[in-house]
This record gives sequence, C-alpha cells and structure tokens, in this order.
Amino acid sequence: MSISLSLIQARHIHLAAQGLLRPSQRKARFTDLLNCVRQMSLLQIDTIHVVARSPYLVLFSRLGDYPSAWLEEALATGRLFEYWAHEACFIPAEDYPLLRHRMLSPQAMGWKYNGAWAETRQQEVAQLLAHIKDHGPVRSADFAAPPGQQSGWWAWKPHKRHLENLFTAGELMVVERRNFQRVYDLRQRVLPEWDDALHALEEKEAVRRMLYNSAQSLGLFRAEWLADYYRLKRAPVKEQLAEWIEAGTVVPVEVETLGQCYLHHSQLPMLEQKSQATHTALLSPFDPVVWDRKRALELFNFAYRLECYTPEAKRQYGYFVLPILHRGALKGRLDAKMQRKEKVLLIRQLWLEPGVRITAGLLTDLQQAISRFARWQGAQKVHLLNLPAELAAIWPKEWAL
Repeated sequence: MSISLSLIQARHIHLAAQGLLRPSQRKARFTDLLNCVRQMSLLQIDTIHVVARSPYLVLFSRLGDYPSAWLEEALATGRLFEYWAHEACFIPAEDYPLLRHRMLSPQAMGWKYNGAWAETRQQEVAQLLAHIKDHGPVRSADFAAPPGQQSGWWAWKPHKRHLENLFTAGELMVVERRNFQRVYDLRQRVLPEWDDALHALEEKEAVRRMLYNSAQSLGLFRAEWLADYYRLKRAPVKEQLAEWIEAGTVVPVEVETLGQCYLHHSQLPMLEQKSQATHTALLSPFDPVVWDRKRALELFNFAYRLECYTPEAKRQYGYFVLPILHRGALKGRLDAKMQRKEKVLLIRQLWLEPGVRITAGLLTDLQQAISRFARWQGAQKVHLLNLPAELAAIWPKEWAL
C-alpha cells in the first residue's frame, strides 16, 4: 500500500531526524554533544564569528546551553576528527574509514589539494614533516610569511599551503583548535593503530556507507538530495535505493508537492504518532537543514543564500543571516552581531516570511529563542534596530537579560 504524507509531516520527520523537532528537556551533557554530531553525521566548520561560530551554533540550536569548550575537548580527545565531507567538517571518529579513500587519492579533491605544488617542493615538505615529528604539533601561525608576501584570502604563505596539502592527503590531522586555529600533528601519532591494508575501505563501500548516513540523518528525502550530504559525485543513488527498498531500509512515500520520496526505517514510528513540532531556534547558515539551498526551498519553501561573500550593496538581506525555525517551519531570518565588549546582541534587522501570521505564541517563542541565544554568548542585553512594522509596533527596541 502506498504511503502518502503531507508536507508538514515530511518536515516534522526531517526535523526529528536532525534533532530539531522538540527542544531538549534537560541540561546538556558531554555525551549529548557526541550523539548530536552522530545524529547529523557531519558538523560543518566555518570561521565567521559575528555571532557564535557556526559549529557551536548548530550544536546550541539542538542542545541548548552547553559549554562551547566541549567541542574542542571532543576533537582533542579523538572522539571527533576533521576532514572534507560536505565541506570542512567535524566527523565522528568511528567514521574515519569512510573518508580515508579521499585522503589516499587527494588529486581528486580539486582546489583542496595542489599536486604540482607538492611535487615541486618535496624537500620542504619532508623538512616540515621532520620538524613536526621532532618538535610536536604546529599551527600555520608558527611559521613566518616570506618577505613581500601578499595578503589576501588565497595568498597563503608556503607553510600554510604545505599544511593544507598534507591535511587533505591525510598525512596530518587536526589534533586541537587553538583560538579556532588548526593545530596539526602526524597521522601516525594520532592513529598509531591504523593500517590502510587492514582498515581502509574500498571507495565503493565507503560511498555506500556515506549514502546510508545521509539517508538516516535526513530522515526523509528525495533521491536528488542524497548525494549532496557528503558532496558525493556520481554516487549510485538509484541502485542503492533499489537495494534499500528490498531490504526495508527505506520505504517509498508520496509527499505533498514533493512527489516521490523515501523514508528511513528509523523514522517509521513517526507515522504512528501525531508529532508536534515545539522547537524554536536560530539556525546557522551552515546547518544541515539549510546547507542544501535547493532542499530548503523544496521542503520548507525557504529561499536562502549566504551573502557574506556578496558585496554589501548587492545583498538582499545581510552579511550573516540566521534562519528562524519556529515549530516545524522556517518563518523568518535575522541579521545579528554579537558586540562582545559591550555584551550586547545587536539585531540589525529581522524579516518574517510572506504569509507568516504574527501570533502571541510566535512573539513569545521568538523572543525567548533570541534571549537564550544571546545569553549563551554572554550578552546582557538584546538591541533591535529594524523590525517589520507589525513587530515594531508591539516589541521593545531592547530588553535586558
């Protein structure tokens, strides 16, 4: 019998799989952070810090208040590792075998690996590896730029290029973040028991497992959404779906406006219960719920793009705009900045999506979500500059926390 779902049901299933359907009912524990990353499979890294940096924000939107140092602890103790997945990501340690084939063929990694650079500077690279072996982990900041070095995003000094190349090739691993700067050490020291001959997976098997992780973390998905989660190219999605359907791993469903979709078997209990979406949170631009902009549009009718690399005059919204999740729907966005010295969260502007009805519940939930977000970052006050007229008429311009 064919299963038909409403768009609201589909959204709820996806948000449940992502840990965003309901707020956490207790104070977060360190193990919750690890389980949260496992639930998402990947935690994308970005360094922009006008508010909390993206990985911390993604965790906060799911866990609530937690010590941000837990993320560094998880990395430093080897429970997470860093590598290229969706983009640069924190990944559960047990999934290292899934990405190892990429490290062994770094030439396929595009701009992330410069083979010509590595080939022509073999002696410098060997000296750098010997230095790390003898003197311990290093940062790019430990090495001076040569005289006359240009500044700029891609004008990396030689040692920075070496470190990035060696990281992509899996010769170096990130063992900690110091002021959010990568600290690199030899893979052999981080994973002394690892043996490629014994532990590495064939690419075909690794891709199969990444597709499975993607299906589980999405909960419900169109076939077209699956490969993007790990940025897989030429992934055998059609063949994998046929195998999963036969095994009962996924169940075909028909979703209002979306058409043919697939439900991961772990979400089958959601069909038996009347799920209520009760969570309100500010999402990172790099949250898995919105990092696939086409999926966000199709599933949530939310047209979104990151504009921090767009010239200011051409931005539709703002530099680092946070989607607003409210009880199962993406109902707005806000452009915020944490003024750390003044301990003020500044909301430059807030927008609601067309057709969103301003209710007492929405106002209460949104104000509480903004306050939680601000308080977690050490703010003592929220200051709002530009609001929709309907909100400006009833909301204060600022409030103390």
